[in-house]
Amino acid sequence: MIQLKDITLSFGSRDIFKNLSWHIKDGKRIGLFGPNGVGKTTLLNMLAGLYTPDSGALTIPTSYVIGYLPQEVEESDTDRTVVEEALTVFKEVLDLESESESIAKDLENVSDHNSAEYKRTLLRLDAIHDELKTRDSHTIIFQTEKLLLGLGFEVSDLNKPLNTFSGGWRMRVALAKLLLQNPNILLLDEPTNHLDIESIDWLEDYLKQFQGSVILVSHDQYFLNRMVTTIAELSTGQITEYAGNYSSYVEERQSRLDIHKSAYENQQRMIKETERFIERFRYKNTKAKQVQSRIKMLEKLDHLLPPESDDPSIKFKFPDPKQSGKSVVELSEFSKFYKNTDGSELEVFHKVRPLNISRGDKIALIGKNGAGKSTLARILLGTEPFDGERKLGHNVELTYFAQHQAETLDPTNTIIEELKSAGHTQNETEIRTLLGAFLFKADDVFKPVSVLSGGEKSRIALAKTLLSPKNFMILDEPTNHLDIQSRNVLIDSLRNYNGTFVVVSHDRHFLDSVANKVWYAEEKGLVTYPGTYSDFHYHQTKREEGSRDIINQDDERVENGTGSKPKSVENKREQAERRNRLYKQLVELGIENMDNWEELSEKQLKTALSDLEKKIHSYEDRKNELEGYLADPSSFQHKERAQDISHEYKEVIENLQKSYERWDEVTAHIDPSSND
Repeated sequence: MIQLKDITLSFGSRDIFKNLSWHIKDGKRIGLFGPNGVGKTTLLNMLAGLYTPDSGALTIPTSYVIGYLPQEVEESDTDRTVVEEALTVFKEVLDLESESESIAKDLENVSDHNSAEYKRTLLRLDAIHDELKTRDSHTIIFQTEKLLLGLGFEVSDLNKPLNTFSGGWRMRVALAKLLLQNPNILLLDEPTNHLDIESIDWLEDYLKQFQGSVILVSHDQYFLNRMVTTIAELSTGQITEYAGNYSSYVEERQSRLDIHKSAYENQQRMIKETERFIERFRYKNTKAKQVQSRIKMLEKLDHLLPPESDDPSIKFKFPDPKQSGKSVVELSEFSKFYKNTDGSELEVFHKVRPLNISRGDKIALIGKNGAGKSTLARILLGTEPFDGERKLGHNVELTYFAQHQAETLDPTNTIIEELKSAGHTQNETEIRTLLGAFLFKADDVFKPVSVLSGGEKSRIALAKTLLSPKNFMILDEPTNHLDIQSRNVLIDSLRNYNGTFVVVSHDRHFLDSVANKVWYAEEKGLVTYPGTYSDFHYHQTKREEGSRDIINQDDERVENGTGSKPKSVENKREQAERRNRLYKQLVELGIENMDNWEELSEKQLKTALSDLEKKIHSYEDRKNELEGYLADPSSFQHKERAQDISHEYKEVIENLQKSYERWDEVTAHIDPSSND
């Protein structure tokens, strides 16, 4: 157990902690939470031994191994490969192996096997082998490669120089080195910042099995809800613990705030009534004793602090953009590749099916790092050349946000001048409200841009983008550098936004809150899932389960003698890949649009049939709704609206007919007796 007792730490005239006490029990998964600037990273640095408190006692068992992953990983110019860099945590083992090889080589040249020197050398070699056996040296390469693959590296990446990778990938190597040390306690500062969703899922699974303690700082609500069993709130230099995950903390904290607010208000009423009594009867002899009693009572009173405010009233509403045409962007079948420095080609997308973004689509673009998410965002924007055609719809106006836009800010402007310089129509109060939502409050708005950190500049660039949104926005990682409150303001704004957007993000709570469609980039292609991120996650899980079920069914048929083994491992792999492609088509297109649906398993067909029935009900509801519009003469007062309704009605009828026919076909295929 780690103990902090009466810890005080100051930077200059600013007190970070004052008489802070905290007991960190073994095996707990703790979310360290609090507003930006309250000292969370400073506390992690202290626990990691990087800061020494001014006073107080920090007690850590001497046997503890502490693993610390800071928010920003130091850049490394090493030419070591990825796996070699990760293996540096086993330096002692590698040194022993090197010594063992050196001794074995020297012994080959010794002729006198009875000499004392030869015997001493043999004893040393035996001791080294015993030590290597104790440390399971034969498994370290396997452990290291397994961990790196779990963090998203491909097999082909492991032997590439680390200095050829971006900062995000280097951070993963740093995380791998941390986990390979088998620490007693993990200190993680925003560990999901540079991870894609699959890698975050892997990290969650790993941490759930981790036997030691975990203290993590994160603004990812989804991650906090799934990972932590305790929230430690750092506020005004003190720690308050709440049992449960982040959602439980929000409820419990609000309950405590309500109780504190009520107690504070009651005390304030009592103080005012007492002061009125004192003032009224101060000079009356008959009341002198009572007045003095009340004066002493007020002097001894333990005054409650005013309740904290989370500024829940902060709201930001997008100005309404002008309406675009029904079709916003159309991409023909397309491919995209880059030229490598050695002249080879790196293919990012290969003959991806045509894409169409319709008015009102709110699309989450997700996938592994390197799958082409930012590339596709630039293709949609029109700034990235590709093999294919892009068509922008009628009245479409584009705006784009990416992290590098912080570089376009004028360093000579103050924060508020920078937002005003963009020529937006909002008044200063509205601009300051938005800045407050993005953590710039009071006199902060008068800071020059030149003194801001990279994260602060990124927030300013995002604020500029949001002040004057177009009817089609492309947002690349907009939640980076935002705390939970700011993310919730952004979520609320995007929910009420009347336009269309594509957003790239790995914040699953954010995506689940704003998106009505998911694009998943994988294997040089793109899969479309209608619905929220939770819908996508459900279908993705079912898809993986379906793939495993198919393989298990094949194996079962072979064991029962009703099937035959593939002639080679390659054939088996090809068959598995084909089954996976079929299931991917099922999820992307729907069974009503598949030509080779008969090749699906019975279990998949039944699942698809259930999904098709839901679509049919949806089409029928929409058909009835549209027929109501068509029966209303006022619908034909606007020619364009009447044409849109007629066109959509025709599409719904066609989709309904196609769905009815496919439902009959699939039902007959599963149960031929249904035709009798």
